[in-house]
Amino acid sequence: MAAIEVRDARQGDAGALVALWREFTTLGAGLPSRLPAPPSAAAVEVAVSKHLDDPFGRLLVGELDGEVHGMAYLRRTAITPLHDDATITVEYLHVSDAARRHGLGKALIAEAVAWAEHECCAHLAVVAPAIAREANRFLARLGLGQAGVLRFANTHTVRRRLAAEHAPNLLALLSSRRSAVARRAHALSSQVEPGSAGK
Repeated sequence: MAAIEVRDARQGDAGALVALWREFTTLGAGLPSRLPAPPSAAAVEVAVSKHLDDPFGRLLVGELDGEVHGMAYLRRTAITPLHDDATITVEYLHVSDAARRHGLGKALIAEAVAWAEHECCAHLAVVAPAIAREANRFLARLGLGQAGVLRFANTHTVRRRLAAEHAPNLLALLSSRRSAVARRAHALSSQVEPGSAGK
C-alpha cells in the first residue's frame, strides 16, 4: 500500500507545486483554463513562506511514497457577509494524474475537515472546476453539493464587455466607482495612528 502524508507546503516543494499548477490549469480536453499561467519556482517559494505565516490560510501538499503529487489551499473565512459563522474553503484541490485512486484526494479533504473542526467551523466548501467531472463526482460522494459556479476573468475583459453593452454613461460610472474606492482607501489609511506602523 502506498504511503500517504499531508502537510503544509515548504519552500523545497516549489518545483512540484509549479508542475501541479501547470497540470491543474490544463483542462481534460487539453485546452488552457482561464486561471493564471504557472508561476516561477522563485515566486512559489515566496508564496509558500507567506502562507506559513498566515493564520487564516494553509497551502497543503500531499505526498505519495515521499513525492509531492497533490495540493490544496485552505482558507478560513466568514461563510457569508451576513453571518458570524466561519467556514473552511478548499481551493485548487488537485492530485496529479500519476497518483489518482490512491486516496490522496481523500487525505487532503480529511486534513481540511480536521482543520475546520480545530477552528470550530461547522461548514466546509470546496471549489472545483465545473468541467472536472471526476473531481465533482468525488466531492459529491463525500456529501458536498453544488452551491454555485465560480467564474474568472481579468478586470480589463469585464470592463471592455460592460462598455460593449452601450449602457448610458457606463464609462463615467466605472471611473467614478474607481475614484470612490481610492477615496475610501485613503480615508482608511489616514485613520491609522501616527507611529503605529511596524508595531
